[in-house]
Formats: sequence, C-alpha cells, structure tokens
Amino acid sequence: MSAITKYSEEELVSQLQSRNQQAFSYLYDNYAAALNGVIYRMVNDKELAEDILQEAFVKIWNNFATYDTAKGRLFTWMLNLTRNLTIDVLRSKGYKKQSKISADENSVSNYADNNATTEKFDAIGLKKQLSNLKPEQRSIIDMAYFSGYTQDEISKEMGIPLGTVKTRMRTAILELRKLIQ
Repeated sequence: MSAITKYSEEELVSQLQSRNQQAFSYLYDNYAAALNGVIYRMVNDKELAEDILQEAFVKIWNNFATYDTAKGRLFTWMLNLTRNLTIDVLRSKGYKKQSKISADENSVSNYADNNATTEKFDAIGLKKQLSNLKPEQRSIIDMAYFSGYTQDEISKEMGIPLGTVKTRMRTAILELRKLIQ
C-alpha cells in the first residue's frame, strides 16, 4: 500500500480534472465531514444527510469539469453544490409527503424535536442572539437559514406578503449584526 498523499488545492484540482480516483478519495476523506455537517443542520436526519452526502459526491465527481478556479475556492464550490442539492431534496414532493407522514406518525415525539432544535442553536451560540429578536423575525431567520426556505416560500408558508418577509429578514439581520459586534 502506498504512502498517504497530501495535495495542495491546486494539485487536488488538477488531479480531479484528470479524473484521478486517489485524489477523489482524498477529497472525500478531507471534506465529507464538513459537508455532512452542513447537510445535517439543514435536514436534521442522519440517514437522509448521509444519502444526500453520497449523492453530492457523485454530483461533484460527474460535474467537476464545470468547476472554475477563477470563480472561487474548491470547498466553496462543493459547499454551494451540496447546499443546493439539499434544498432540492427538501423541496421535492416526495420529501414533503414523507415528512408529513413522519410528523403524523411521530406526533408524540414532536416536543423532543423542538428541544433538539434548541440544543442545536445552543451548540453554535445562536440561541441567545436569536432570542433577542422579535418572534416573527426569529421564525423567518429560522426558516431561511436553518430550513432552507426561500423568501417566496416563507411568504406563502406564513401567509404574509413577500415585502414583509424581506423587511423582517433585513431588520433581523441588522439586529443580529448589532448583537454579534
């Protein structure tokens, strides 16, 4: 067995463009955990996150020719690809139908699910900051940044005008900036 190879980003990109499978294994070993964490925060389901991660790496491999070093770093490209794939899964009819079925089947455990969300905010230090926002601002930030909703989807889900969503989101972001600084 050969020694473990380390790549600079430029070398890694070059090797991946040459379709080097060892470089792809290196890519997976070094980036899978970070990408899985992003996916998990969006879906809050370990098995689904692992499925999306696998699909993301297949997409990365198949679409690597579209990566342009002039437009950004490799990790940023992979992160955007993975995030967009996760949002596509969350928006899919099959996922929405399955999540409604799961919500009905597990209605007793919904209280525990809400606590898990609260603990997730605590783990990254946002609970305190978000608790300082007005409830309508907090729910918009939660839907947009932690559930992957677009502003239009938030508008429809909450039954409020799109302009109101945009105003509340902007105000909430400005408030969070003040709190963080």
